[in-house]
Amino acid sequence: MNDRPANDNHTPNDNHSPNDNHTANDNRTVTGRRTARRRRALAVAAVLAAASTSLTALPQPAHAAPQITRTALPPQSAPTALPPQTIADPVHYWNDVLMEVVRREGGGPGPMSRSAAMLNAAVYDAESSYQLKWKGKITSEPYIRAEKYAGWVEGPDEEERVVGRTAYNILLGLYPAQTNYLDARFRERFGTEPTGFDLLDTTIVGPMVKQMRDARNGDGSDNDQVYVADDEPGAWRPTSYPDMVDPSCTRDSQAVTPFWGQVKPFALTSGSQFRPPTPGMYGTYAKLLASDAYKQQVEAVRRVGADGPTDATPDVARTPEQEAVAWFWANDEDGTYKPPGQLLQATREVATQRRLTTYENARLFALVSIAMADAGIAVRDVKYLTPIDLWRPVSAIRDGGLDPDWKPLLKTRAGVNVSPCFPAWASGHATFGASWAGVMKRYFGNDDIAFTMTTDEPQSPVKSRSFTSFSQAAKEDAQSRVWLGVHFPWDAEDGLALGDKIANHVFTTKLRKL
Repeated sequence: MNDRPANDNHTPNDNHSPNDNHTANDNRTVTGRRTARRRRALAVAAVLAAASTSLTALPQPAHAAPQITRTALPPQSAPTALPPQTIADPVHYWNDVLMEVVRREGGGPGPMSRSAAMLNAAVYDAESSYQLKWKGKITSEPYIRAEKYAGWVEGPDEEERVVGRTAYNILLGLYPAQTNYLDARFRERFGTEPTGFDLLDTTIVGPMVKQMRDARNGDGSDNDQVYVADDEPGAWRPTSYPDMVDPSCTRDSQAVTPFWGQVKPFALTSGSQFRPPTPGMYGTYAKLLASDAYKQQVEAVRRVGADGPTDATPDVARTPEQEAVAWFWANDEDGTYKPPGQLLQATREVATQRRLTTYENARLFALVSIAMADAGIAVRDVKYLTPIDLWRPVSAIRDGGLDPDWKPLLKTRAGVNVSPCFPAWASGHATFGASWAGVMKRYFGNDDIAFTMTTDEPQSPVKSRSFTSFSQAAKEDAQSRVWLGVHFPWDAEDGLALGDKIANHVFTTKLRKL
């Protein structure tokens, strides 16, 4: 598994000096009682000011990784505000940090989507707590719990600190190997070293981090059981061949996250809650392979998903535009932000365009991330835990005797043709895309919102594409996998249907408007 045990306990520093707006006018005549109240307010402000320059780490859990010794930098003049920001919103900033961590760590999309849900749901609850404390209300229910924490005077940059410190600790717990990078991004954001104590750690950050860690403890994400493939025709098998050697997919045991479908969902009752019928409604491999529907599926991907013509497949019916689309959505290899990361980036583009507040951003990113996390769980249930663990098109075409030289368009940076090392049905890209689009159109109350999004895929001939609706993007995402030669059309269709059901469930049961 690519996920890390929780170690949410290296806590950053925040040395911002408060902007004291509570000083009394010495020339004003006041009653003794009013003077006493003002003095108490000044005392509280002084305590908060001291707290903001004296930081300690959150308590270490028993299973935490070894504490990393840090040396504080020499004290500088205390800033009165955050450093100039190229990314103004803290929710956007820390999601960008997550995406870079994923580029560095690699791994499957399931663990990445789980991390995003933990990050953004925790941030949303922390932001909701800030809203309760200083704005007096929240407009949507929390994911786990929000609380009106202790304090009499709002501290300097308190909203930023609540969000940032919660995000930092969640990410540090998930990715302890990225401590140096996370520390650097904290310093970039706050202009201070991530050492010492902040009063917010005790009043709200610690409780928010702990409740998320407790909620996900024992969720099954560390299940490292080995997958054993069925050798029956039609069943998934490793996709490395002598003329297209893929060292990452030569054995059954290399199947990626085969038991992720058993992970505890964030909103669904189980990974199988919306499980679709088997492909074409066929319950056995023999019946499936004997059907006309299956033969049509194979022929469809054979013609449009081939890397190039062969003696047995002389014509490739894919346009240059379709090939560009196929690569734009890929993001399969380590070093990219993976499919969920691409959709988080698109979320940021839309949110920026719509000028959302930090609270609105926190809710949107939490909803999107919860939906994609559950999409990752549900689609793994479909891939591995149903009667049909469907083989990839390359296996259907080569091992099915249609064309021994056929190769999918998808290839590594080194030029080796590959297929993702897990069953074809249903498509993860399609399920992630539809869950994302389903939340976005429900959140904004409109599917027809134009936006432009980007890709991390180094082999994509274009770096951005524009869409007129969320559904248009999701459908293109799903179809791209057929053009890339790694999915059948029904993989895409069933993934789209599954993802939208997940989105509807998440939006109607979690973070609902009050």
